[in-house]
Amino acid sequence: MRWPWSAKSERDNGDRRKPVPWTDSLNATDWQHYTDPRTVVPTLLLTTTILVSVRVYRSYLRRIPEATHIRPGFFRKRSLFGTVTRVGDADNFHLFHTPGGRLTGWGWLPWRRIPEKKLDLKGKTIHVRIAGIDAPEGAHFGKPAQPYSKEALQWLKDYVLNRRVRAYIYKRDQYERVVATVWVRRFLFRKDVGKEMLKAGYATVYEANTGAEFGEFEEKYRETEEVAKRKKLGMWAGKPKDYESPRDYKIRTAGAQETK
Repeated sequence: MRWPWSAKSERDNGDRRKPVPWTDSLNATDWQHYTDPRTVVPTLLLTTTILVSVRVYRSYLRRIPEATHIRPGFFRKRSLFGTVTRVGDADNFHLFHTPGGRLTGWGWLPWRRIPEKKLDLKGKTIHVRIAGIDAPEGAHFGKPAQPYSKEALQWLKDYVLNRRVRAYIYKRDQYERVVATVWVRRFLFRKDVGKEMLKAGYATVYEANTGAEFGEFEEKYRETEEVAKRKKLGMWAGKPKDYESPRDYKIRTAGAQETK
C-alpha cells in the first residue's frame, strides 16, 4: 500500500536532483549588492586600515631583539628607542628596544616589562657602538688596560645605564654591533652621548682609514675634542709625550700579539 504522500515525496526528490545550469545560477545572483557603495566603501576602508596597520607595526612598533634582525633598509632611515641595560666597554652598550616607549605600554603594562636579570636579557638586546668616537681600551684578551679606561667606562655607565636613549643607526659592523649616534635626555635637555664624552675628555674622535661613521657631526666632534685638549680634561690631563690614542694602542697591542 502506498502512502498518500509518497508519490509527492518521490516527485519532489526527482525535481531536487535535476541539474541547474551554472549560467542560470550566475544570472540569478544579485550583483548589485556587491557594487552598492554601502558595501564597497566599508570593505575598502577595512582592508586599507589592516594593510596600513601591518605596515606601521612592522616599520615602527615591532620589537627588534638583536642587531642581526635589523633589515638593511632601516639603516640611515630609522632610529631605535630603548633602555640601556648594560655598558660593555667605554664606547658601546646593550640596548633593549622598546618601540613606541611608554605610549605603547613599555614600563607600565604587565606584559611590557624590561627584564632585569642578565639571563632573561640574553639574546634580547641590541649591541650599539657609539659612532664617531673611540674611548680608552680596557683590559681584555690578555692586553693591559689603557690609562683612563676605568674612568671612561664609569662615565658612560653614569650617563646612560638604565636610561632611555634614541640611537640613529648607520650600519652594522664586523662585530655585529650597530654603529649609531646616540641621544639621551638629561635634565630635560637632549644630549649627544658621543659629543658629551668628547667634552669630558674620555674619548677621542674616531680615526680610521675607512669605515668611520659620524653622521653629520664630524666637524662638531673635532671642535669639541680640541676644547677638551686645551682644558686638559680627562685623558688629556697627562703629558703629551705619554699620550697614546686608542687607535695607536690597538695597533701596538695587535702587533705584539702577532709576534708572540
